[in-house]
Formats: sequence, C-alpha cells, structure tokens
Amino acid sequence: MGWFEDRGGLDGTVAVVTGGAGGLGKAITTDLAANGVRPAVLDIDAGAAGALRRSLDDRGLDAIVRHGDVRDPDALAALFTAADERWGRLDTLVNVVGGTFRAPFADTAPKGWDALLRANLSHVLHACSLAIERMRAGGRGGSIVNITTIEAHRAAPGFAVYSAAKAAVEQFGRTLAVELAPDGIRVNNVAPDYAPTDNLAKLSTGDHALADADGVRIAFPMGRVGQVTDISGCVVFLASGLSAYVTGSTLHPDGGTYASSGWFNWPESGWANHVPAPVLKAMASGEGG
Repeated sequence: MGWFEDRGGLDGTVAVVTGGAGGLGKAITTDLAANGVRPAVLDIDAGAAGALRRSLDDRGLDAIVRHGDVRDPDALAALFTAADERWGRLDTLVNVVGGTFRAPFADTAPKGWDALLRANLSHVLHACSLAIERMRAGGRGGSIVNITTIEAHRAAPGFAVYSAAKAAVEQFGRTLAVELAPDGIRVNNVAPDYAPTDNLAKLSTGDHALADADGVRIAFPMGRVGQVTDISGCVVFLASGLSAYVTGSTLHPDGGTYASSGWFNWPESGWANHVPAPVLKAMASGEGG
C-alpha cells in the first residue's frame, strides 16, 4: 500500500454521487472508484448512466448506477436504500447535480425561480438529510462534498437566482459543518469556474471567447480553462483522510479567477481591472471586431 492509499483511507468505503454519470459527475465517480470507493450513482441522463455502468462493470468495480431524477424524493431515497442493502455503510456524499438558464432576472417568473431552486438547492438538503442519519449510525464520521460554482462568490448577470441558490448551498454547508463536527462528519464545497462539459456548452453566449487561446489567457490567470479532473481531484481529497481536519471550507479549482476577481491579463497592457485604453481605441476604430 502506498502513501496516498494509507493516508487517504478510501479503499472499501461507500459514496453516493448525485448526477454522477456524465461530464463532471463521471470524472468524480471514476476517480473515487479508482481509489477503491464503491459508488452509488443517480443520474437523469439514461445514456450516460448506462455507459458508466458498463464502464465500471468492465473494470470489475462494485457499483450501483441508476437512471433517475435526484429532484424526486422517492428516487433519491431509493438510491440510499440500495446502498444500505448492498454495502451497509455510507462514508461520502457528493452532490453534483445543478443547472441553470441565462435570462435577466426581470424577465423571469416564479415558475423559473422554483425550477432553479429545485435543481440547485432543494435536493442538496434532502440528500444531506438522508446521508447524515446513515453516517451517524455508522459511527465512523463521513464527508459531504457539494459542487457549487464561482458564481456563488461574485455577481453573475443573467444568472441571479442560480448564483443565489449556489451561495445558499455554500452557506448551508458551512453551518452544517459546525453542527455535524462533533459527529466527525465534515462538510465542504468545491467551487469551480469554467471546465468545458456538454452541459456548459449549452450556456455559451455564442462568441466562443473561451475557445480562443487569447481569450483564455486574458480571463484565467493560469492561462487555461479547467478540466473535469481538476475538480474531481479536489473531491477525492475532500473524501479522503488527507482532509480529515478540513470542514466548512470551499476549494476553488478555477485557475485563479476567484482570486483575480475582475482583473484581466490584457495583451500588451498586462493586468488591469478595466478595459485598457488601446483596446478601447481599437474597438472605436473597428479593429476590435
């Protein structure tokens, strides 16, 4: 057994992963499984769930992968029950599911607000409630990891309710971390910025600026967009014993965008929190587009 395996203590543990079959969720599930975790997954994408199930089966890994909607309380509870019956323990919960649409708040209505809250907040409360009773009963503590977003930490025009819901998840997680600390149950968040997946591509504004190397260098201090493994690595850390004294915290796998907070690395001008005069002049003369 190597250093990480010994200190991480993940082998033989059990994780419930909501939305764990496609894109970011798939990376999280496969990285946990690669470290000996037995995953129980619920995902609304039937094709992705089937592909993940076949992939894990081909590798001889013990897993439960179900097609279903995490927003359905019965489907979510059934996944936890299936994990109980298969393995009799729960060590980690990872809440991946989320979603949004782009629109100015004034153009939205209560039906849309409710949909965003159900997609980003309500199911997290339910999943955590189901996990807590099991982790307490196990007496081994546990780790709850919520996937949020950088938009929980900055203004997000066009995504007001989404960003509010994700900020609520983070504050819920911080408070829950304090409540559950005596039980040895840790609660943390992971707040990525842009890491291309099929679902994120659907939110593109159409200018494809983050597919352009110069656009990426301007926007991201580290000069590249994220990869799903940048986020899944954080989840593996937070699930493992390496983070045994970390709770109520948020990790930011974002290439430095949260730290830069509006500062951009403009070509020839360097860092500025405004559009440099040469760029404005180029725009005025038509050279900028």
